[in-house]
Amino acid sequence: MTDRTVLKIAGNDHVSFLQGLVSNDVNRLKDGLVYAAILTPQGKYLADFLMVPAADAILIDVATDLARPLAQRLTMYKLRADVTIEATGIIPARGLGVAPDGAYADPRHPELGWRAYDGRDSEAGVEWDAIRVAHCIPETGVELTGDSYLLEAGFERLNGVDFRKGCYVGQEVTARMKHKTELKKGLATVSIQGEAPVGTAITLDGKPVGTLFTQSGGQAIAYLRFDRAGSGMQAGDAVVGWDG
Repeated sequence: MTDRTVLKIAGNDHVSFLQGLVSNDVNRLKDGLVYAAILTPQGKYLADFLMVPAADAILIDVATDLARPLAQRLTMYKLRADVTIEATGIIPARGLGVAPDGAYADPRHPELGWRAYDGRDSEAGVEWDAIRVAHCIPETGVELTGDSYLLEAGFERLNGVDFRKGCYVGQEVTARMKHKTELKKGLATVSIQGEAPVGTAITLDGKPVGTLFTQSGGQAIAYLRFDRAGSGMQAGDAVVGWDG
């Protein structure tokens, strides 16, 4: 997984520091990996990652393209906290099934298998996009962008947000979406006949409905306006279906 970078967050204040910034409860690390995100104060996505328990530290498994911006953002918030932030040379590995010794179950979905950080190789030949599409699991930089809100991206279903942990950056917007509004937009798995580039607009009767993303095996992940979506949608030359 050379498209991933592992950061190490250490220092006497590293737990409380991250607890005040990320969308999930850092204390869950006692049970294994924790999926989380860091947001803008307006509640929009900046980066998603897996937190990994380590001796006197927390590792952060993040897409390489976001590793430097994430480290810079964390440094901005550090102020006088006793925290160090550094990149490691660790290359994550992943595979299917029950986590072997020394590995961790992926907390987002059982079908995502396990991840490890001890130098072992990833399991070869796995169609990860097919798994993601079937279970509507968004990917950094594809379905997850700076326009994303956590709940529209399915973070509650993917165990990536905790509503009882207390304050973190962007928490108020996320909590308001949870408790005071009904989601009218979000990611969904749709059927597709044909193909279209990632980012293709989806329309129905000439009206905008959403955006098409990852496609695999006659299915795709799409961002939809639920009140407008239905059968017979188009994405370029492809036909898109959704049964709600």
